[in-house]
Amino acid sequence: MKVIPTNDLPIKAWLTDLEPGAELQAANLANLPFAYHHIAIMPDCHQGYGMPIGGVLATDGVVVPNAVGVDIGCGMCALRTNLMEMDRPTLKAIMGQIRETVPVGFSHHKEAQDNDYMPGHPDVREQTLPVVRREYDSARKQIGTLGGGNHFIEIQRGSDGRIWVMIHSGSRNIGKQVAEHYNKLAVGLNERWHSAVPKAWELAFLPLDSDEGQAYMAEMQYCVEFALANRKLMMARISEAIDAQFPGVGGGDLINIAHNYAAMEHHFGKNVLIHRKGATRARDGEAGIIPGSQGTKSYIVRGKGNRESFESCSHGAGRKMGRKQACRELSLEDEIRRLGEQGIVHAIRRQDDLDEAPGAYKDISEVMANQADLVDIVVELTPMGVIKG
Repeated sequence: MKVIPTNDLPIKAWLTDLEPGAELQAANLANLPFAYHHIAIMPDCHQGYGMPIGGVLATDGVVVPNAVGVDIGCGMCALRTNLMEMDRPTLKAIMGQIRETVPVGFSHHKEAQDNDYMPGHPDVREQTLPVVRREYDSARKQIGTLGGGNHFIEIQRGSDGRIWVMIHSGSRNIGKQVAEHYNKLAVGLNERWHSAVPKAWELAFLPLDSDEGQAYMAEMQYCVEFALANRKLMMARISEAIDAQFPGVGGGDLINIAHNYAAMEHHFGKNVLIHRKGATRARDGEAGIIPGSQGTKSYIVRGKGNRESFESCSHGAGRKMGRKQACRELSLEDEIRRLGEQGIVHAIRRQDDLDEAPGAYKDISEVMANQADLVDIVVELTPMGVIKG
């Protein structure tokens, strides 16, 4: 950890190569009048909208929608199977069935999925969820779908001798609609209040004791629950594909973590709202998941409860190239060759696919070394087959 001083709160960063845009955003966070104690920056940090990805912000009395982001509840699930081996033809057969039952990218189910998969109907459970109610029927067609960008399904070989399944996905369009609605609302209210927070910082806020703040927190929580339900349904469909090849194989308990959300927690003697944007909670002994890229290892970890990071750790390797930059500068032949040499079944075919190539990401081994005081590694996971959105 290194400390970067600002005019107000310090920035505590678990990396040495913080890019200028992300450092400026972190400084903006540190100078917010409602920010508390310090700003924590994880080793996978890179520039985002308003707040850097891989950042942790504690606030007193307010919530900042852009400090959660547009993919509310985005996170990881991992499941250890009882399988010890899986040959390449069987792996391809399983991946083929997954593609038939789990839509990816912009695709969704043609028919609405059963209400039982959803985290409660908003008209029954809560009367203060206007955006969720508006988007509910559409969300029933999106639950159990992967999405695009850096979301993935991966079948992996664990250092514990078991085959694992990992999913990275979020709240799909319902989370995006909630995020955009309340950020727009916050911007308008901040202008009306002549807020001291510059509009250019993209960090408009809502007081927690306001109707608007309470509504955002309720809708955000629904999206967190929807994102988990989404991952659970995908994992059920993946398990069916594995069971078709290995009847009755079974597995362990599901590990789930979110890395885009805000929650009330107690830190440094005060109850504050912790915003994690591209950061994972890592309380002492808590299980966590830190993915690499589709050509590098991922990790099951155990948190150390480091108070200086607000009990947090990285959510992945972190980008070192923007998407357009990666497509321009990376070599398609080189990236395909490297994945082929590792025997990974992947989907990089065109230049446009390079936005998610391993070369676009930071070195995960360096990221893990930088947070040795935040987590312990429990299992190393090596990719065998990858499905991307």
